[in-house]
Amino acid sequence: MINALNRKSIMTLFSDPLCHYSHRARFILCEKNASADVEFVDGKEFPEDLQELNPYGTLPILIDRDLALFDSRIIMEYLDERFPHPPLYPIDPVSRARSRLLIHRIDKDWYTLLDDVINAGEKKAAKAKKLLRENLIAALPLFEANKYFLSDEFSLVDGVLAPLLWRLPLYGIEFPKEAVAIKNYIALVTSRETFRESLSSEERDMMESHELMAS
Repeated sequence: MINALNRKSIMTLFSDPLCHYSHRARFILCEKNASADVEFVDGKEFPEDLQELNPYGTLPILIDRDLALFDSRIIMEYLDERFPHPPLYPIDPVSRARSRLLIHRIDKDWYTLLDDVINAGEKKAAKAKKLLRENLIAALPLFEANKYFLSDEFSLVDGVLAPLLWRLPLYGIEFPKEAVAIKNYIALVTSRETFRESLSSEERDMMESHELMAS
């Protein structure tokens, strides 16, 4: 790829095919039904011209004309504002701020643990797996409160949560019978047509392989 920013005439999302941060950006892109290309890039072999767009060497990266964005949260918020219908954040500033804070906590409390489950050494990964399961079960009342997560309408918060929760079975994180609200929520958000559209072929293969092994 040569000069990725200049050669793109259509919005383009550069995405790792397996990374949960890239997945959630793809999910929101599908929710917005935005006219955009998705180009899959191996995050372990980061192209030089993308390095110029993101000095941290991480995916996803969104290019829209002469704008280049990195960090999945910034990308998701930009997509929500760039394509305002339907809005995925509340309209009023107070509720919007609360949603942003909630996403921040999900990232700090749950996504950080998932990162350790996937990338840390065996001992630290096992501890993270246990903590993630316990933290989610402790949040059971929040899953029970509304149809979606603390809302009766699908929101950006659900777009953040779905890729994380969808991956839990792959790492042996299961819930007890009494956590039915969490199981129902996972089924609800991952059954959305836009969620299925957001999956890369590698993610589909990954889940199918897991299901075959578990059967």
